[in-house]
Amino acid sequence: MSAAPSAGPLSLVPVFARLKLTLLRNGLRQSSKRKAVYIVSLALTALFGALQLLGLWALRGTGHAAALTVPLATLLALGWALAPLLHPSGDETLNPARLAMLPLRPAPLATALLISSLIGMGPAFTLLILVGSVIATAYGAGAFGVAVLAVPLALLVCVALARAVATANIRLLSSRKGRDLALLSGVIIGVGIQVVNFALQKLSNSGLSKLEPVADVTRWIPPGSALDAVRAAGEGEYGLAAAELALTAGVLAALLYWWQRTLTKVMVSPDSSTLAAAEPDRERSSDSGLSRLLPAGRAGTAAQRSLRYAWRDPKIKMSWGSTLAIGAAIPVFNILQGNHSLYFVFIAATMVTSQMFNQLGQDGSAFWMVLQTIGSRREALAELWGRTLALIIVTAPYLTLVVTGLALLTGDWRNFAEVLGLVLALLGGLLGTGALASVLLPYSVPQDNAFKNVAPGQTGIAWLGMLWVLAGAAACAPLAALTVWLHLADARDLSWVLLPLGLGYGAVVAWAGLKAAAARLTPRLPEILAAASRA
Repeated sequence: MSAAPSAGPLSLVPVFARLKLTLLRNGLRQSSKRKAVYIVSLALTALFGALQLLGLWALRGTGHAAALTVPLATLLALGWALAPLLHPSGDETLNPARLAMLPLRPAPLATALLISSLIGMGPAFTLLILVGSVIATAYGAGAFGVAVLAVPLALLVCVALARAVATANIRLLSSRKGRDLALLSGVIIGVGIQVVNFALQKLSNSGLSKLEPVADVTRWIPPGSALDAVRAAGEGEYGLAAAELALTAGVLAALLYWWQRTLTKVMVSPDSSTLAAAEPDRERSSDSGLSRLLPAGRAGTAAQRSLRYAWRDPKIKMSWGSTLAIGAAIPVFNILQGNHSLYFVFIAATMVTSQMFNQLGQDGSAFWMVLQTIGSRREALAELWGRTLALIIVTAPYLTLVVTGLALLTGDWRNFAEVLGLVLALLGGLLGTGALASVLLPYSVPQDNAFKNVAPGQTGIAWLGMLWVLAGAAACAPLAALTVWLHLADARDLSWVLLPLGLGYGAVVAWAGLKAAAARLTPRLPEILAAASRA
């Protein structure tokens, strides 16, 4: 062990390569299910990578091929940068604090970790994309000669970026906030699918030339600059190719320097257990922040509790994040595709109010604490009103912003007041029927499974609860009929009245639903506790 500090970087590479393979092998030995998932993932990655390679190969000889390959390389680097944040437990070697007790210097350690990081499905998939990009854009011996340098540089930039980001955020990734961030990866994936779908539709209509402005920017952002150097060398622009390769190498050197600095800091800094003991106690005032704006009494307390649960509980936070992001993304992308209608905001309203349809069941077995404090219809109404108020604080400004954003995109300010009034009325209807569904059809949400939102045997109850969306929409039928009459009577100039009418009508419908739910809550408390506590 005494010779380890003076060991060169290359002498550590075989050790860390074997360590990486050993961790992978031992992980697969834990269960046959994990081994099957890995084999299927490996097969799908190889298949998808091969298809991407063939697709890029088919672009060879096509004009503007570099307009696709250069942004694609930059997009790959972005994916590598986000991967440690969204999936911190995917690679045990990403945590350098595990090696803090070993007598290793940062420079040899960083070199060994960087080279061993090239083992895995991610680097292999990236290599296939980079090779395919070279095949699509390289013409002549000079271009292929530049590619011999460009491909390894681009791959090392991606891997070094992932390592540097993971090391710089290691405390975040090992904390509860880091796990919450990983749960929100579904939001990014959902929105990303919409972005990719929109981009593919645009490309199918206008061709790769549409990407030229993007390529003009990303060719100066490594590793896109390395891929553009191949194109430049093929066209005889050797000075530009050399400059782009030098830029990529400079960024790689900067990443390695940053990584070594943060690696040294992590290896010598105290861990979270000593930090917690060293920091002084900080008392937080209970009457600060949002709590001062909430009403006094039980309703304000229930609203504050619901907001805190939504911020601290990983599953609730993931559910909120996905509904808010995807609820806004769907109408925006529909408008960008040419469907210029503000009424797409009703999709967002339906998605965000789905949080209301199991308010009591989300408490789980902890609902018994709420149960003990409800002894009358008045207390039940205050509890339900507080939970509804927490949703209103988030959803009402959110829907207003979405309608405003859609109006800015379309320029359709004539229908702004009409649509906003209708969506606020729908919000009130869904909140009222959601309160009834929470009381009549509660179900348990398992906490030990991040991808399961309904306890076994309660799927039918969950679906019935979601059908209350139809009741909420039906409750707004009078206002919808008034809107249709204004359109048929050619009285569009009076459509502004729908904004105050929708606001008032939604408040009345929501309050009526809360009153009806409060009347049924007290007699059903034992049944709700049993349903919410079901494992």
